[in-house]
Order: sequence, then structure tokens, then C-alpha cells
Amino acid sequence: MTAGRGGGSWREPPGAARLLFAVWVTVCTAVALFPIFVLLMVSVAPGTALFGERPALIVTAPTFRFWRVVVEGGDLWAPLVKSLAVAVMTTVGALAVAAPGAYAIARLPTRLRYGVVVGLLVTRMFPEFSIGVSVATRFAQLGFVDTYVGLALAHLTGVLPFVAWLLVGAFEGVPRDVEAAAAIDGASRLATLRRVVLPITAPALAVAALFAWLYSWNEFLYARLLTTSQNTLPLQVFQAIDRGTRQQMAAVAIVLVLPILGVVAVLQRHLRPGALAGAIRG
Repeated sequence: MTAGRGGGSWREPPGAARLLFAVWVTVCTAVALFPIFVLLMVSVAPGTALFGERPALIVTAPTFRFWRVVVEGGDLWAPLVKSLAVAVMTTVGALAVAAPGAYAIARLPTRLRYGVVVGLLVTRMFPEFSIGVSVATRFAQLGFVDTYVGLALAHLTGVLPFVAWLLVGAFEGVPRDVEAAAAIDGASRLATLRRVVLPITAPALAVAALFAWLYSWNEFLYARLLTTSQNTLPLQVFQAIDRGTRQQMAAVAIVLVLPILGVVAVLQRHLRPGALAGAIRG
């Protein structure tokens, strides 16, 4: 038993509770990874190994000929590059626009701030298709069809309200005394945001960046409406379903998943609790 502040105490959870928690985490992880495992097995399944009368969950004689068709076919790399470029542009644009805006909203009076935040969420209540058709029609008139910039701007219409809402809550948790101390040192509002507030709210920024990147990476509607020649990777998966075999579809789907794991691994170090601990003493 370890004594805590205020005369309280903290007791370490018993071994049974830790064991149950470990089992629960293991089960949840297995459930989350099971679809990826099935995709991997389908992508290397020869013939009717998984689709016959007695399908097997584990392929004992895998084949990589479907992977060779996907990789050597030349239809994978251009969509992969386009999806990566658009996702990065969307993420950077979302943070560049939403962070200053959310900081300004977080410093508004409470009633006015509440109204603005509700307004941000109301914009996400409209059907995505109705907004997408309007945006795509206007972008076609502006010449943004089949361009990286046009697709990234279209993705921003969907991702900005949520990213701004998420960051407003994070900026509200930054103590005002930290900003007051920066102002005493002669820092402007913009300098305070860049040098003080953003480093403190790094975990929230990482979550917002991850959400924006995943939204753009997996987005299908705008990619479908604003693409006539060069596909994104989700569109390529759709075409593999429509035209290719199930094994080829699974191989392309695995390629769609792999960059997600890389981005999560990069942002993982910023996804930590206690970011505001120690910002102010006493």
C-alpha cells in the first residue's frame, strides 16, 4: 500500500483483476485484428481453399501469385501515391486551419463559445452525399477534378468541423496562467499559441491529425465524384472487387491497411495522458 496526498491511499489491483484485464485486452485485440488476418489468408489462398465446401481458416499451402498480379500489374503505385499525398495535404491543412480557429473559439465567452461549437457539430448532421454532390459540382466548374488539391480541399469540408471541435476542448484545458506568463514575457497571441499552447496540447493535436489522416485515407465519396482517371487506393479496392478476383481484392485491401499501422506507430508517442501535468505549479 502506498500513501497518497490528503491522507488517502492507493492499493494495487489484486492479481486476479490484472489477469482479467489482460485477458480482456487480448480478446479485444484479437477481435480487432481478426478481419486483417482473414484478408491476409484470402490474399494467399490458392483456388477454393477458403471458398470451397469445407473452407479452412488457415491456409496451409499459400500462394503469392495474386500478390504478384497486384504489385506487378502497375495499377497499385499511382493510387497509393495519390492517397498518401492527399491524406498528408488534408492533415496539414486541417491542423493549420482548425488549430488557430479552435484556439480563438476556446477563448470566447462561455455562451458564445457553446453556440459556435454546436454550430460546428450541426454542419456534420447533413447527409454526406448531398454535400458531396454540391461540392463536386462546384469543384468541377473550378477545374479541381482529378487534382490532388481539389480532393484535399473536398476532404477538408468533412474533417474540419470535427477537428476544430476536438481542439476546442483541448485548448479549454490549457490554464490561463500559462498564457498570462507568456504575455508578461512579451509573447504575442500567435507566439503564445505556437510556442506554449500547441506543445502543451500535443496529444490532442496527434489525435486530430490521426482522425484527419484516416478520414482522407479511407474516404470514398469525394474520390468517386472528383476522379475520372487516376484512382485513390479505396477506389482501387472497389475496382478490384468489381473486376478482379477475391484474392486480388484482399491483397489490395491489405495494402490499404499497412500505411494506417505506420501512421499510428508514428503518432503513438504523442498519444499519452498527463500532458498538462506540471504546466503550473502550486
